[in-house]
Amino acid sequence: MIPDGAVRVVGDTITDVGTFADLSGRFPGCAVLGGPADIVTPGFVNTHGHFSEALVTGIAEEYALGDWLRTLIDAVAPRLDRESAYIGTLLGGVQMLRTGITLTNDMFVCDPRATPVTPGVVQGLEELGLRGVVSYGASDRRSGTAVEDVLAEHAALREAAAGSSLCRFRVGIATVAAQAPSLFARSVDLASSHGDGVHIHLHESREEIEHIRESRQMSPIAYCARHGLFEAPTLAAHCVWLSDDDIRLLASHGVGVAYNPVSNMILASGVCPVPRLRGSGIKVGLGVDGPASNDRQDMLEAIKTGVLLQRLDQLDPAALTARAALRMATVEGAAALRLDPLVGSLEPGKAADLVVFDGDSPALANVHDPFQAIVYCAGPREVKDVWVGGRRRVGDGELLGVDVPALVGESRELARCLAREAGLGELSLLAAPD
Repeated sequence: MIPDGAVRVVGDTITDVGTFADLSGRFPGCAVLGGPADIVTPGFVNTHGHFSEALVTGIAEEYALGDWLRTLIDAVAPRLDRESAYIGTLLGGVQMLRTGITLTNDMFVCDPRATPVTPGVVQGLEELGLRGVVSYGASDRRSGTAVEDVLAEHAALREAAAGSSLCRFRVGIATVAAQAPSLFARSVDLASSHGDGVHIHLHESREEIEHIRESRQMSPIAYCARHGLFEAPTLAAHCVWLSDDDIRLLASHGVGVAYNPVSNMILASGVCPVPRLRGSGIKVGLGVDGPASNDRQDMLEAIKTGVLLQRLDQLDPAALTARAALRMATVEGAAALRLDPLVGSLEPGKAADLVVFDGDSPALANVHDPFQAIVYCAGPREVKDVWVGGRRRVGDGELLGVDVPALVGESRELARCLAREAGLGELSLLAAPD
């Protein structure tokens, strides 16, 4: 923390960090980001989400995870196409940028099609100017899904990411239970042979763990370790139900964890043991999770909720501090994705991914401690400017370069068609006939 601090940006890179007086004196011709009362932070890193859910928000609240997947996601996933991936990414990404997210780790869950679906995510991220780690949440548990079609979707997404200035590819695995052992082996080989990282859900619910223990005689984490998945850089979402042995395996393999407090509460999944994980040296980031399980794509909500949930669970006001939570939302989240050399902190040589919070707003009128001010006081209205790679993507609270009203209108028609095709009549007003 630097009181009256400032950063100097040249092109897409931070070149200098110091006090405003120092930098303005040494570089009098440079513009200064923020005002005298503003707070400047690194861009937030969302370590887990699903743009595939962007058109089905605010739905199916009464289900726990297993029933929620069977009732909603299994109905929607076969009907998603490239257009819904593109529009859904724009719709979710707008919300992310407005809450300070500059890097998002996405897993798009859909059935493979003759025309690849997931490159639409890369198209949307490029248009938004939002940095992304992209993966396809591969599964073959629905009958008729061919392994070669799954691999073709991975290949199409990797190719799209390779042609992007903002995106990186990871091999996605929906869950251990969602892949037959033969597909899981191919996924491991894919991640290791190409040097890609992995994005997977692990130990989100007790049902998941019990199923794998019965069918494969070990926990999902032990199964991943035994079959070589963790030899590739791995980001594991959720990690709610963990034994000491599970934690030791995650720590020994350098697996990063995405903590998703809001979705874990909505789906009644449980509480991720964040203090135990961090105490074991595991890098833990924060995630907003999907638009159908959170449902807001709001990082500031996730940060505050993440702190409060740990304190309530532990009955300890020191269980997770504001300073630690802000670290998890920035550099620790970047480290969980092994991208901390690039983003996550305000340091010379790192990408100019920045958030400027409006110090003239009523919520931040009197800043006694900037960490607590951001975590407990700030909301989306306080996000004044957001920069990604030196490009201003949010200015004075408004997204730049995207016709948001037109996007909202276009999404409504897609959502209506999706709800009807998926047979969501009992869950969605949009599925009702005209």
